[in-house]
Amino acid sequence: MPAPQKNEICYLLAFPDHVESTPEPLEQIRGLKDAPYFQPVDIVVKTLGQAEVQAGGVQVSIHRQRFDERIQIVECHFQMEGVLDPEVIQQREVVQRNLQERFIPIEHRNSGMFEEYVVLLMVGAKPTPEAYLQKNSIALARFIRAARQAFDKQEIEQILSSRVRYSKNDLTLVDWEAAIIIAPDGDFQSDIELLKVGNYQLLRYRMLDTSVETSLRRVREQFRADPRRFRLGPTRGQLRRIVQLRLDIMLDFEHTEQNLLLIGDWYSAQLYHAIRNEFYLEEWKQAVKSKLDNLEGIIETIQENFSLSWASLLETIQITGWLILLIGYFILFFMESGFFHLHLP
Repeated sequence: MPAPQKNEICYLLAFPDHVESTPEPLEQIRGLKDAPYFQPVDIVVKTLGQAEVQAGGVQVSIHRQRFDERIQIVECHFQMEGVLDPEVIQQREVVQRNLQERFIPIEHRNSGMFEEYVVLLMVGAKPTPEAYLQKNSIALARFIRAARQAFDKQEIEQILSSRVRYSKNDLTLVDWEAAIIIAPDGDFQSDIELLKVGNYQLLRYRMLDTSVETSLRRVREQFRADPRRFRLGPTRGQLRRIVQLRLDIMLDFEHTEQNLLLIGDWYSAQLYHAIRNEFYLEEWKQAVKSKLDNLEGIIETIQENFSLSWASLLETIQITGWLILLIGYFILFFMESGFFHLHLP
């Protein structure tokens, strides 16, 4: 076990925070490593404020931002000694819970609609980052998963497998729940920015997934309650929501990914690829698209069935109208020919 030393921890929180418009000045995500032809990431960012707070007996620096007027990202920095010790991991969890209670609205805490992510920031690792990871693999795996029990060799290898290197002395390890950034010059922020983008996208997919599930449930409930009253009006509204959700995926995310992968920065593109894999962003996107296709298919089927029923009804009304008109002509003909007068007593 390594000797206790003070390390900085970056704790990220992301939760829904949709607003129409706010007066804060617009910003762009900048500061990625070594990008001479850098094009800023196409996400609208607004800084909401900075503060110093106490959480779990620890001084924490807070930086709050809102991404695309939809999601708030709270970046928390604090220092702890012996961060790999099991007792300190428990203390870290207390700090994290306090920060959640302070910044995340209760409705999102109750529903679980938020993301949290821990980043261990290390200014160098001796003798080399790879050797340090190998020597402290058990403790690092426990830190990443915030677990008290030990992992077996295969689990440790899986947890510590996704690594990206900028140089011989730099290394960033990305996992689903946490990351470790080793940078001798203290340049952590460029990697943190990409981790914030990854958490933002993950939460966006989760929000979209919930919206699609809600729409599916609403369609089922309306149709089962009274199929005859489920007319074209409600389904048009459902289709408009589907189109909006699909545009969110096709336009927002695809454009962001293209900018990130084509900025002329090999390291940032490689790190972003690792983040996408560890966060299962592609799987989330495909799952949401599949549900959208199912929802669209259900509503189109309902529309087709009711359209046929409506067409049949119109055809019946038209035939009935022709019959009434024909009877009227016969009555008029007999009246003009005096048929009714001849048979009057």
